[in-house]
Amino acid sequence: MNRHDLSLHLVTDHRMPFADVVEIVDAAAASGASIVQFRDKDACGRDLFDRVTALADVIAGRVTFVVDDRVDVVLAARAAGARVDGVHLGQDDLPVIAARWVLGPEALIGLTANTPAHFVAAAHLPAGTVDYLGVGVIRATATKPDHPRPLGVDGFAELVASAPLPCVAIGGIEVDDVAPLRRAGAAGVAVVSAVSGAEDPASATRALREAWA
Repeated sequence: MNRHDLSLHLVTDHRMPFADVVEIVDAAAASGASIVQFRDKDACGRDLFDRVTALADVIAGRVTFVVDDRVDVVLAARAAGARVDGVHLGQDDLPVIAARWVLGPEALIGLTANTPAHFVAAAHLPAGTVDYLGVGVIRATATKPDHPRPLGVDGFAELVASAPLPCVAIGGIEVDDVAPLRRAGAAGVAVVSAVSGAEDPASATRALREAWA
């Protein structure tokens, strides 16, 4: 049984100065986010390590903290004493079975899944390998320009109807999408711009939390 609240993920925006990311993460952790996922496709390994350990200090165990893609950075940060709860992996990243081997049974591991074939493959994984699937994009988004064709709420509902694992919706989600996505079967929603692009990230997080509830 999943021990983590999957309902509201903040995925950080690598296009922003890291000092701003820290402030937004702090605000979101205090205002209803259940998971923070640090995503930075451009930084080198050393910078990723420094930023992950810094965010772990800021989060201070208030919410679940995962890192996008980089199992090696998660392991290094943990070795340095940082609390990092897990990783979110794409289809081309380290195999999720290998990630589970090295991170252990308590880690939260998510896997991006955007096609029926991805769902079939996830269903054939050993039990306990993956905790949730990240499914999208729901709407077109500038934070990931190479995203697949947007699903919309109806497309998401159709895709996850027979999902083998809890599904978290991601991609261009705004506050008005949250309740329809929950009704469509989402175990949670993941947002970038809806919080990071807001004038008041704390208020934006609270609004998303209220919409989910």
